[in-house]
Amino acid sequence: MIKDITIGQFFPGNSFIHKLDPRAKIVITFVFISALFLCKNFFSLGLLFLSALIAIAISRISFKVILNGLKMIVVLVVFTGILQLLYNDDGAVLWKPFEQLDFAVTTGGVFSSVFIIIRIVSLILFSSLLTYTTSPTMLTDAIERLLSPLKLFKVNVNSLAMMMTIALRFIPTLIEEIDIIMSAQKARGADLETGSLTERAKALVPIFIPLIVSSFRRAYELAFAMECRCYTGDNKRTRMKEMKLSVRDYISFAVLIILVAAVVGTSFFMNSSFILFERVI
Repeated sequence: MIKDITIGQFFPGNSFIHKLDPRAKIVITFVFISALFLCKNFFSLGLLFLSALIAIAISRISFKVILNGLKMIVVLVVFTGILQLLYNDDGAVLWKPFEQLDFAVTTGGVFSSVFIIIRIVSLILFSSLLTYTTSPTMLTDAIERLLSPLKLFKVNVNSLAMMMTIALRFIPTLIEEIDIIMSAQKARGADLETGSLTERAKALVPIFIPLIVSSFRRAYELAFAMECRCYTGDNKRTRMKEMKLSVRDYISFAVLIILVAAVVGTSFFMNSSFILFERVI
């Protein structure tokens, strides 16, 4: 199950999104995430969720791959949804399981729970496309270009971009390593799925220790390989592919501007209309 998680992986392709400039994809992703937190109602949130699904369809990434990438946030999504049900008491009471306790499931809690879940899922769906459709090399170059103004403040942008990309790229590698270690421990008779919470936590110790050792070994091998190839990370490095904005990038920016304007409009103006309508009633 663990090895099916696809976060951080790159899937080569020839789609419209694959051909976008990496810098454009990073900017679009950050603007999309910002727009998600501007949503005030289900109209604006549904618009962004639909946009994320359309982007996935255009990228030609299998929906099975996308669903596998959501496995890591299932617990987070469920836990967040339950918290919203517990602490949001707005609206009419739908269910009160214990009369002696000050707890009830309300319409406001249900709406808030569903709203937060859709927001988190939309965020993961759209942000995953960045790594699914961009190679680590191009992603590193794009981060270097976008962070280049920080060089005025003596920030080592090249090393920073490389560290960010390597950390992102090592996620699927570590997940695969965990699966291998767990399979090896199970073959030796280790029980990782039954017992109390304390017993299951103790059973994870033989997994984390080999994982930490393997991570340090991989980091050393990577550093040694980069040193053998004379990698310095300075500005004098040449690149096989030079990044240049094309027509498809400007089209994407135009669509993004329209989308953000629609989100702002539906978030604020519709809310104002609903408030005015309620006061009139």
